[in-house]
Amino acid sequence: MNSDVPQPPHSPPPSPWAPPASSAEPPHPPAPPAAAWQGGQWGQGWDRPPEWSRPPTGPERAPSGSRYDEQGRNGRGGRFGWLGELSAVVALVVAGIMIVSIGGFVVAELLDAGPADADSDLFFEDPVADLVVQLLGIAIAIPVVLWGARVIGRRPAGTVSSVVGRLRWGWLARCAAVGFPLMVLQIGLLIAWTWNDEPVGESGTGFPGWPVFLLSLAVILALVPFQAAAEEYVFRGWLVQVIGRVARTPWPAVAVASLLFALAHGFGELSGFLLLLYSALWWGWLVIRTGGLEAVIVMHVANNLLAFGLAAGFGELASTETAADAPWQAMIAELVFAPLYCLTVARIADRRGIERVSP
Repeated sequence: MNSDVPQPPHSPPPSPWAPPASSAEPPHPPAPPAAAWQGGQWGQGWDRPPEWSRPPTGPERAPSGSRYDEQGRNGRGGRFGWLGELSAVVALVVAGIMIVSIGGFVVAELLDAGPADADSDLFFEDPVADLVVQLLGIAIAIPVVLWGARVIGRRPAGTVSSVVGRLRWGWLARCAAVGFPLMVLQIGLLIAWTWNDEPVGESGTGFPGWPVFLLSLAVILALVPFQAAAEEYVFRGWLVQVIGRVARTPWPAVAVASLLFALAHGFGELSGFLLLLYSALWWGWLVIRTGGLEAVIVMHVANNLLAFGLAAGFGELASTETAADAPWQAMIAELVFAPLYCLTVARIADRRGIERVSP
């Protein structure tokens, strides 16, 4: 063997006890399966459990597309929640009327201003003061039904006004432009028709003088709109929505509310009862058709303003007659004017795009 030929170097064999050679980057754990990031039960994937949230406690509106009578269907109160709302609001309305009546009686006694006849149904000898008590006793129903809808029904109180959750003042003004002239025409024709049977003012004391007349007008203009609106909020508004929580169509609610509206005016002439029932059915239809109370509030206010205004002018404010005592001529006139107003307003609502269901 030639010693001048270079020999390859010999390296010792690796020790079986030596640690493995280190790399520049630490090893990565295996990736989880793709399905682990796509949901699944906790423990089967990598999802977090859903966080607990407190159930909503504020007012809840009915689903979008709900009719006016369906505004109470917000999923609150349970199956029989409507009975609790009905009972509580009716009790509070009756209590409110009693409180106002007792207050009027107490004031009349303290001022020694009560009627001379102990059997009289009036609170005050002065018919204007008595009118104030009567109108306030009815107007108090507005805050009561709004409170009932908000607190017991757990829905926005404005849904009693309309499907958009508020009173639509622009639409109300358009209805007034139609309703007031029609009501003036209707009452004017009725006065002319019945003049020979019972001239206006025959049962009154005559014109009371300008100071009393102007004071009466001020009271009428200030309180009658609230009194008339209160009747609409109760019978065409809140009551229809409460019954609408369990009725599939609006017509059972409209029929029941219309009957109660007629009965609430007392028992007088059959013609008066039929007039009230007939007009109430038309007005109930109009509320559903236009999605709110604006159109019927206008007609009710117009009717009562003219009726009370004429009574004040002819000294008949102390009269205990109501619409239930209306003669048959008034019923015949209503057969024409109620549908005339309702159909006209419904047509205008279509042209103006007035909301009929909740947005």
